[in-house]
Amino acid sequence: MASPKPFACSAIALLFAANLVSAQLSANFYDKSCPNALPTIRIAVRSAIARENRMGASLLRLHFHDCFVNGCDGSVLLDDTPTFTGEKTAAPNNNSLRGFDVIDNIKAHIEGICPQVVSCADILAVAARESVVALGGPTWVVQLGRRDSTTASLDTANNDIPAPTFDLGDLTKSFSNKGLSATDMIALSGAHTIGQARCVNFRNRIYSETNIDTSLATSLKSNCPNTTGDNNISPLDASTPYAFDNFYYKNLLNKKGVLHSDQQLFNGGSADSQTTTYSSNMATFFTDFSAAMVKMGNINPITGSSGQIRKNCRKVN
Repeated sequence: MASPKPFACSAIALLFAANLVSAQLSANFYDKSCPNALPTIRIAVRSAIARENRMGASLLRLHFHDCFVNGCDGSVLLDDTPTFTGEKTAAPNNNSLRGFDVIDNIKAHIEGICPQVVSCADILAVAARESVVALGGPTWVVQLGRRDSTTASLDTANNDIPAPTFDLGDLTKSFSNKGLSATDMIALSGAHTIGQARCVNFRNRIYSETNIDTSLATSLKSNCPNTTGDNNISPLDASTPYAFDNFYYKNLLNKKGVLHSDQQLFNGGSADSQTTTYSSNMATFFTDFSAAMVKMGNINPITGSSGQIRKNCRKVN
């Protein structure tokens, strides 16, 4: 009998690893060791969003940028030091990622009630869910038990986080590299129903591309000059910028995607059908988004005795 093909062996190994991770994470991980952890995170997130609606999108994005760089391990939160380079200055993060102070505040509260029990990586995962729920979106069961990394990777952050210039094929491959399907990619992109984009990331689209609503382009140009204002921001969903809904997809059907990568989801390609479904069926979008968030949250977590539980999310112990 012939031996199994290498690919088959690899697939079995990946499946085993995925099941092992799933077994190590659990929804009730802190039920006994820190029963007030999740309510504490929920209260802090809602308070932060009450002060600034935009913060919900910022916290959700932190979790995404964490998971796409060597897994959901809290590495995105680490500050640079004279002997250590983190991920905050990577091109997708620099002058862009925010909400670190909110995570600091949550961590300080939790350390006050359960010292060195709840990881920064888990705080990010729960804060992402609470942000979506606070803005009217769906909920999901967050699997818990991640531990924090003691390392970070600037290079991986520069290379693995999907760029706003990506075409559909690039987006699909980027997500596939993390174990996420095309369906997951289209659903997770719906996070752009909240949040803001920097001028530098959509300038080329509004001045050079043709598959864009002219009224949207004109409006965006007023806050995004051709050569200046890189850090000026505009909402990714101008219709309901602070509501987690399906208007992102409705906008795409009308060529109102702000980023090049957004409009790729409705541009005559394989994503058109799913985007159309989401535009008219918010419940389906919510179901798929929730499932994709759980999958993304399971990307290469550190569990067991590996890593550590940081006392301060900005630095290793």
